[in-house]
Amino acid sequence: MTVFSLETFPFAADHIRDWGSAHPRHRNWPVVYVMNDDSQVYVGESLNAESRMRQHLVSQDKQNLQWVRVVLDETFNKSACLDLESFLIRMFSGDGQLEVLNSNAGITDADYYDRESYSRTFDAVFEQLRTQEHLFKRTLPEIINSDLFKLSPFKALNHDQAIAVEDILDGLFADLEEGQPSTAVIQGSPGTGKTVVAIYLLKLLEDIRRHHPDEPLDSDSIFSDFFTLGHGELLKTVRFGIVVPQQSLRESIARVFGLTPGLSKSMVLSPFAVGDSDEPFDLLIVDEAHRLNHRANQPSGPLNKKFADINVKLFGEDDIRFTQLDWIRKQSRHAIFMLDTGQSVRPADLPANTTAALVDEVSGHGRLYPLRSQMRVAAEQDYVGYVRSLLGDTPPDARETFDGYDLKFFNDLGDMRREIRKQDARNGLSRIVAGYAWPWKTKKDKDAFDIDIDGEQMRWNSTDRDWISAPGSVEEVGSIHTVQGYDLNYAGVIIGPDLRFDKATGRVVFSRVDYFDKKGRENNPKLGITYSDDDLLEYVRNIYTVLLTRGIHGTYVYVCDPDLREHFRKFL
Repeated sequence: MTVFSLETFPFAADHIRDWGSAHPRHRNWPVVYVMNDDSQVYVGESLNAESRMRQHLVSQDKQNLQWVRVVLDETFNKSACLDLESFLIRMFSGDGQLEVLNSNAGITDADYYDRESYSRTFDAVFEQLRTQEHLFKRTLPEIINSDLFKLSPFKALNHDQAIAVEDILDGLFADLEEGQPSTAVIQGSPGTGKTVVAIYLLKLLEDIRRHHPDEPLDSDSIFSDFFTLGHGELLKTVRFGIVVPQQSLRESIARVFGLTPGLSKSMVLSPFAVGDSDEPFDLLIVDEAHRLNHRANQPSGPLNKKFADINVKLFGEDDIRFTQLDWIRKQSRHAIFMLDTGQSVRPADLPANTTAALVDEVSGHGRLYPLRSQMRVAAEQDYVGYVRSLLGDTPPDARETFDGYDLKFFNDLGDMRREIRKQDARNGLSRIVAGYAWPWKTKKDKDAFDIDIDGEQMRWNSTDRDWISAPGSVEEVGSIHTVQGYDLNYAGVIIGPDLRFDKATGRVVFSRVDYFDKKGRENNPKLGITYSDDDLLEYVRNIYTVLLTRGIHGTYVYVCDPDLREHFRKFL
């Protein structure tokens, strides 16, 4: 590990001058610095730290900061400093103790020589800032496992994500200049970072809008041109919003936005809030767009009435063909959809032909942006593709192993529970999840057990709001509606009797009598749709695909149906 030093002094002109003259490296060496007061923090990097700090002194946003801490290391280069700057910004954002004043214009995930050894130095810098300088209240693992970190707008983008953001900005600003409406789709499998891109993009647009031309900006930022070419003027009156169909994920994102300068909880919307709005939006970014609804029975009677009322309000009639996708497009001049058709898990979700038509439309205009790099699952091979193949009609040709990924098949559920508890004690965020293959008795009887397998008695998730972080959740079983859109370190997946294996046909099949999600199997008389077992099989396959792709470091699998267990054992 390299040896670094941390130099601290007040953020004032005379102290900056004295520090700058104390050593040549203070004016000509790559360093990273942290400036803060009791409530705010700013992280920067510079080859001439003294000069950059003088610029900050006259900045309206930063002139009231009180202290500077400079990280010096004789081995630092520009790439290492950019990486450390990004690392500290992300940690401060995930910690939540101090409001982060940075924009996210240059936070990308770039590789460079000997990065691994530098990362050990970064951890040591963090620890000194936490234990000696008291700038962090939580440990590194606690931050990394938190929603504040995982849903932070300061996440580092990979190459795929950065290209998609850059292309979207190019198209959006061209359309704003020409006064043309636009629609774009970012498409990717589970774990490719669609939610990350949605949040990052909204924060970046807000930063461009708020940026003052005299404020210094890192010229190496991949998005710096958007700050300097008059784009901010185009955004001055633009009304932004992010639409999140799932309640649990929506509330988690709103909490993050409430702690982020330039963003607010009011920007995080349900589809109903968009349809209900009396004022249209200039730009809506829709996360998990495949979870938007068409006309189907809603969770409550008032929502059924509201669906009809919104149709009348927006279109002058309650035509049952109108969907929440139509609401979004009617209520916004520009729309960007994060989409994975393989994650539709209920018949109320947008039909496949609707999302396919949307993809065809934007593709014809050059506004389809694919994300291919796997960000969640720490496996070098195509684990997501393998899972989809395993659940499909064409299983893999042979068992595949995944380097660096802990994929295990369990014959005994008790063994899997004990292993998940161990991983949770070691790494945190390790949970058991399952398909909706058991009645939810505990909704009426809190002393009952919902699931009883091999003598293991378990209860469904006791809350549907931020269940993963809730006390006692390691002893419960999460449903699809509590984990879609979230990460786990280790996922223990129970494949219930709703999926079985038919030896005669050699196919994975659906068992309707073992599926207890009422909304997940409900026919749609309004639209004249009756869902066959094969129709519902596709939704259940999608559910298990989502569950089996939550784990960052590992996935453990237990299968209830003996024939399906025997079939899966060949591949896991």
